[in-house]
Amino acid sequence: MIRIDISEASRTGRLLSYAICLLIGSAVGVVAEESDGGKSVTKSMLQQWTGPYGGVPPWHLVRPDAFPKAFDEAIRLAKLDIDAITAQSDDATFDNTFLRLEDSARALNRLNALYGVHTSNLNVGPMADVEAVVEPKLAAYADELTQNEKLFARIETVYKSNQFKVLSTAKQRLVEKRYKEFVRRGAKLTADNKAKLSKINTRLATLFTNFSQNVLAEEQGHVTWIEKEVDLIGLPKSVVAGMAAAAKDRNRPGQWAITNTRSSMDPFLTYSSNRQLRAKVWTNYYSRGDNGDKHDNNAIISEILKLRAERALLLGYQTHAHWRLEPQMAKTPAAAMELMMKVWPKAVARVRQEVADMQKIADSEGSGITIEPWDYRYYAEKVRKAKYDLDFNEVRPYLQLEKLREAMMWAAGEVYGLTFKQTTGVPVFHPDVRVWEVNDSSGALIGLWYLDPYARRGKRSGAWMTDYRSQENMGKIVAPIVSNNSNFVASSDGATVLISWDDAQTLFHEFGHALHGLNSKVVYPSQSGTSVARDYVEFPSQLNEHWLSTPEVLNQFAVHYETGKPIPAELVAKIERAATFNQGFGTVEYLASALVDMKLHLAGNVEIDPDRFERETLAALGMPREIVMRHRTPHFAHIFSGDSYSAGYYSYLWSDALTADAAEVFDAAGSYYDTKVSKRLHDHIMSVGDTIDPGDGFRAFRGRDVDTKALLRKRGFPVD
Repeated sequence: MIRIDISEASRTGRLLSYAICLLIGSAVGVVAEESDGGKSVTKSMLQQWTGPYGGVPPWHLVRPDAFPKAFDEAIRLAKLDIDAITAQSDDATFDNTFLRLEDSARALNRLNALYGVHTSNLNVGPMADVEAVVEPKLAAYADELTQNEKLFARIETVYKSNQFKVLSTAKQRLVEKRYKEFVRRGAKLTADNKAKLSKINTRLATLFTNFSQNVLAEEQGHVTWIEKEVDLIGLPKSVVAGMAAAAKDRNRPGQWAITNTRSSMDPFLTYSSNRQLRAKVWTNYYSRGDNGDKHDNNAIISEILKLRAERALLLGYQTHAHWRLEPQMAKTPAAAMELMMKVWPKAVARVRQEVADMQKIADSEGSGITIEPWDYRYYAEKVRKAKYDLDFNEVRPYLQLEKLREAMMWAAGEVYGLTFKQTTGVPVFHPDVRVWEVNDSSGALIGLWYLDPYARRGKRSGAWMTDYRSQENMGKIVAPIVSNNSNFVASSDGATVLISWDDAQTLFHEFGHALHGLNSKVVYPSQSGTSVARDYVEFPSQLNEHWLSTPEVLNQFAVHYETGKPIPAELVAKIERAATFNQGFGTVEYLASALVDMKLHLAGNVEIDPDRFERETLAALGMPREIVMRHRTPHFAHIFSGDSYSAGYYSYLWSDALTADAAEVFDAAGSYYDTKVSKRLHDHIMSVGDTIDPGDGFRAFRGRDVDTKALLRKRGFPVD
């Protein structure tokens, strides 16, 4: 099943990359005392990071309402860096232009890292107002940077000069990518058109913020309350405990709360026998941003689509989709659509089979119901138990969050030689957050890994990876600082937190992104770790999911939370036999979102009613009525909270084609801990960042181009 995250939408890093990619960060810290009219606070938020590990983020010095002034100062300093580059009288070279660009805007990068955590993990208090001020500032600076004629002239000079031909592969790739991205961002437009472009980008920045705030409000504002124990029938004890803790947190002890997030919704729909409540929870979740109230996102979406289409035409592209895919592995919307439509009919056919199996069980119960979307998960579990004698309620007691965290670290040690040591000597932005020092087999520092695992008010839903500092080696080695962020439901009174098998896969997936950042061994920060093509970045993370199900992990770490006994071999065998179960549902709900995303952005410069477009597009595709899009359009944050995944949600499938083929290398070797295969993975995929073409990296690992039939085999679909 496809794992979903929004890693790049919240990923900070080089501000120049931010300017080029127009990605928006997010973050919040604790209050610092103000003096000198707030100047000391601003200075502390911009200062070079101090402390161990080459410096660490000073979360304890951050005051959210100081962000606007801090960004004004950081942008001013960044502009001085650019002025110093363009004022040079010497001819442009790689060193005096590109190297200095890599070293520019350091204070702005650091501030953006702090800000990013506030908007994603701690979006409370003044942050909504802060975002409304800051995001247009960042968009304006991004345009000013990419439209700087003197700077672009230097970039173009190096790109078109003879010196380019003798640069190393990594340097050539950096120069070429930078040049093409400046062109893609309007560097060659006329002055009038540059002004039009800037106006569009500034407006989009505001709309992205409004969209995100509406989704967050919908997630925080809708809670389904349970007051009677009889309405808890069917729910695992760990789920009930989490619901009780959520109610207590909302000052309603003795009741149970189902919050409006996937981590709360999904287990309730899977196990609750109360169909009426299932329908209510389902409706709340899938109606986010689509309730006709002040948080309705439909008008915002229409304007975003219109502006994106106008921008694409202004930049010389047929549609926004053509503009977005040009630098990706797929290159064209047609290539992405070809892969999706190769899988779509097979997935829909599988859904028909799955629904038929569920309906048989519903009929045998004499319930007189027809399977609806809020029934799918519930009856799928019944089918799983009937077909495979597998009840995931039996698996859950063996999936302790802390033991699985240990398992991820252990596997990373076996595959990459990494060791993790928890440290308390650095600031954190919330009591839930813990930090680990990461070292290699020789004991040398690799980086820091932060974990923020639990849901709370002000934290956006989902799971994602963020890097607070990218790895680099420009004169000195700079260790990366990365984090994983989840929304697991914490239990009350320190009880063991148990998670589902699906959540365990998500945990390993996000850790795969973190490992991609930690394993990076490049020179230039803009090429570090996960700074790769959108439809390639999910490949390492999806591959990392495979280590969860290895016998070595399950036998050591999948132990019962009460008895300490390992998960029984017969239960593991059942999980393996059911590996392709419900792949119709998982693939269709994901692909429906990816196809609607692509078609929305291929529609061009026309007025779009999002609800109507979604409804008519899905009908034309033959969408099964028993399933909805994984992310319905009104709350599709991947594509409407920023540009990063827009016309790019297909990338999970593209990456999974690579993942499925790569996994077969380990299968053929007989172990996911094979040292030779692990070394090839490290050397050609995990450590090289964007210093080489991703296709070349995959071929070096696999020995050939990707075989997309592996994707069909992985999902249990017919290959022919």
